[in-house]
Amino acid sequence: MVKIWYMNENDEEDQRSERHLKPAHYIDLQELKQKTGVEYFAIDADNYESDGKLAVIRKERNYTYSDFLECSPKTLPDYCDKIKMFFKEHLHADEEIRFVLDGSGFFDVRDTDDKWIRILVEKGDLIVLPAGIYHRFTLDNNDYIRVMRLFVGEPVWTPINRPADEHPSRATYLEKAAHKFE
Repeated sequence: MVKIWYMNENDEEDQRSERHLKPAHYIDLQELKQKTGVEYFAIDADNYESDGKLAVIRKERNYTYSDFLECSPKTLPDYCDKIKMFFKEHLHADEEIRFVLDGSGFFDVRDTDDKWIRILVEKGDLIVLPAGIYHRFTLDNNDYIRVMRLFVGEPVWTPINRPADEHPSRATYLEKAAHKFE
């Protein structure tokens, strides 16, 4: 089961550490959805091509394009610079969808009170970050993740760094947040 918690905001601490509050403050998937709009699906990463669950999600959500990204010091050119870039707080005009095929990492998202929530994603986790949510990504101490990236239409991966409160996707996101993403 996915692990989700409110995290400390000590930027001097290694971004790849768990960064728990003291005491730790875990939340469940329902609270995550209500406070951020983030959606989560568990999928068998070894059998996703034959079990049909991913195909149903793709069809229901109109994900028509996918590609793969392997992120590690050995496989990603300019690894250190990329990891720093991924960890810069930003939003996107479209959903960000990642299906973890191997490895692990952290997605950090801002809740409706602008507090950081850390989501540990591991093999078999599919996460959907809504358009307009402030977020960032980092690997954990294992320094390895392989993901399928999914998109509606042609891939667009343009980070819009914070502050971006005037961006239309942010306004739409805040409207949905006012209604607890129902």
